[in-house]
Amino acid sequence: MAVGLRAVRRWRLVAAAAPPSLAFTRSAFVVRKPNNAQPNWLGVGLAFGTSAVLWALLVKQHNEDVMEYERRKQARGHKCTECS
Repeated sequence: MAVGLRAVRRWRLVAAAAPPSLAFTRSAFVVRKPNNAQPNWLGVGLAFGTSAVLWALLVKQHNEDVMEYERRKQARGHKCTECS
């Protein structure tokens, strides 16, 4: 616990020594303006393709669930004299 508090105090001193605008602005990523003239077609294709596959799986699973529901409903409603 005490080690953590010392680290926090030390970090505050380092942050206070740096200019306010540079204290928390270091990043590993570089921000660039998006180039709308040349879209990332690979990313667009992957996004739409993934969405289409997921929808297809959802519809397939739904159809299977409906068929199973209908099968069970018929089995539940089966009342013949030969079975009982």
